[in-house]
Amino acid sequence: MTISNESRGRIKKVFEPIALGMGRLGLTPDGLTLIGFGITVVGAVLLAAQLWLVGGVVVFIGGVFDMFDGTLARATGKVSPLGAFMDSVFDRWGEAIVYLGIALGAALAGNDQVAVLATAAMGAAFMVSYTRAKSEGLGFTAGTGMAAVGVMPREIRLVILSLGLMVAGATANLTILAGALAIIAIGATITVIQRILHVRSQAKSAATTSTH
Repeated sequence: MTISNESRGRIKKVFEPIALGMGRLGLTPDGLTLIGFGITVVGAVLLAAQLWLVGGVVVFIGGVFDMFDGTLARATGKVSPLGAFMDSVFDRWGEAIVYLGIALGAALAGNDQVAVLATAAMGAAFMVSYTRAKSEGLGFTAGTGMAAVGVMPREIRLVILSLGLMVAGATANLTILAGALAIIAIGATITVIQRILHVRSQAKSAATTSTH
């Protein structure tokens, strides 16, 4: 289970009319990045207050909203290294704040299991992003190639986490949230291993090519 770059392209095409509409209202790609981050922070605060259902909905909206900035940038020819940097930084920042909100809410509810799993999921998720950033920085898998490597990219983590939060909130059963977090932690760890093996394979191929 993963999302190919072709599938990502088709999904982004669906959001393009909405993004262009926001652009006509005067919003810029960087502005949309900040709005999406703000929505995510609100969701995290709701989770810290143990409002799991509404918090899950807001977090999902924030995650979906994040698709608009890059889509608008590409549709209007405003793609830039700074914009890509801002998008990536605020994505990671927002994701961290969400997991911290879950951990705090769980701790206040006396559920240490969910708090620990939220921390584990956050660490594994950040390693997924780090392996991509480091590999691309070293010249491996240029462009968005690494985004399609692994079973647990950000989009899938968002869906699993949001569903876990909403179902847990609707049923008042944090065991469901614990299960979702465990899936993310395990899946993200597997993704890190897959990306390491992918880069290792590329390095071996490059070394073989250079000796011929």
